[in-house]
Amino acid sequence: MEYEAVIGLELHLQLKTATKIFCGCLTEFGQAPNSQVCPVCLGLPGVLPVLNQTALEYAIKVALALNCQIQKITKFDRKHYFYPDLPKNYQISQYDLPLAKNGFIDISLEGKNKRIHIRRVHLEEDAGKLIHTEKESLVDFNRTGIPLLEIVSEPQINSPEEAYEYLINLKSIIEYLEVSDCDMEKGSLRCDANISLRKKHEETLGVKTELKNMNSFKSVRDALSFEIERQSQLLDEGQVIIQETRLWDAKELKTFSMRTKEEAKDYRYFPEPDLPVFIIEEEKIEEIKKTIPTLPKEKMRYFQEKYGLSEYDAKLLTISKKDADYAESCLQLYPDKNKKPLVNWLIGPLLAEANMRKCRIIDLKVNPKELNTLVNLVETGKISALTAKAVLTEMIDTRIPVLKIIESKNLIQISDISSLDKIAEEVIQENPKSVQDYQQGKVNALMFLVGQVMKKTQGRANPKVVQEILKRRLS
Repeated sequence: MEYEAVIGLELHLQLKTATKIFCGCLTEFGQAPNSQVCPVCLGLPGVLPVLNQTALEYAIKVALALNCQIQKITKFDRKHYFYPDLPKNYQISQYDLPLAKNGFIDISLEGKNKRIHIRRVHLEEDAGKLIHTEKESLVDFNRTGIPLLEIVSEPQINSPEEAYEYLINLKSIIEYLEVSDCDMEKGSLRCDANISLRKKHEETLGVKTELKNMNSFKSVRDALSFEIERQSQLLDEGQVIIQETRLWDAKELKTFSMRTKEEAKDYRYFPEPDLPVFIIEEEKIEEIKKTIPTLPKEKMRYFQEKYGLSEYDAKLLTISKKDADYAESCLQLYPDKNKKPLVNWLIGPLLAEANMRKCRIIDLKVNPKELNTLVNLVETGKISALTAKAVLTEMIDTRIPVLKIIESKNLIQISDISSLDKIAEEVIQENPKSVQDYQQGKVNALMFLVGQVMKKTQGRANPKVVQEILKRRLS
């Protein structure tokens, strides 16, 4: 039987403030365990929370960028549940009067556009971190009280691919706002997913499962794919789906049950008595709105109009704000009106190097002038693309300029016809079988002969010139 997946995502985003949301403790990552705590974030008796103004402004900024309606009146609530890393035994969060509601993000997948609505955006405090060993469980409260923004989508996502695209777009917008480092490895960006299945063309929602413990967007996509298969099989067998929270095991590539899912009533929400109701004035909203920079979609259109890039190329170059700024520095320096050769290097070898090193393009620290020099050398035939890729790797590893690397290793491509003509003649004499194969219509034989010339010249021969010489000699 065919089913339709109904998916809602909850993104938890640590805001990049200097201090925590309700106290003055620092938020620096990687400090000694329990070194950034105080009576307020530890929930000791007699303390009072005070809202961090920057956290509130950052939250409003994100909500505006997500096309949300900012609530003029908002308040905080106590969400009661016991976890060892939540010292107060409740979390200060928001329930019935969240900061913002009714936003949206537009995504594009396989040429089709879709609008995913955002139900709510609200502020809360983060919990601590548990560290389990074979003999004991330890708790680090440094993360407790770091300002956390929760962004909840409507259940309008219908496939793991749509979920992945939504998250990529959402992260890109947040990075442009510079309110979070969005580093999933540090835990500053986390995602939970709710998924249920229903028969196609039915309106009634199925029983949902919550998925946790996903430390990358790829993991979210994989976990959703697994859960669709698991639930489909259960429904086909006539079994009942249990509403529960399941954890994703990235090694086994499967989910397993953690606990039955709590409802809102289980948290026993009530208004936080130590914090007042907050009134957000229109003037403040307009002031924050003016600080919102050009966002990814606008930047993408700008790249298309200004530099003549395709939608695909522009999208790849503008996912990250810092990478987009770097790409623009390179594009401005590139002398030709046709920017495609440079773009191919940005989204090809340069992006490949960044992915291999698990960093962004800008973190490679390749000077835009040096990259332009390298691309120009390839385009003018002075070095081959293969040689250029090796030079790029060495540039990144050593910070040595392009021309110095090329000169020190004598990498300038041989394009002199008379020199290559002699080597081509040697190769023809040494490989009569390949010559015969080519003359009988086997095109691949020509590439073998080109390879032999390249071998004799230690990869320095211009392959285009070599091809022309061989074709002329063999015709």
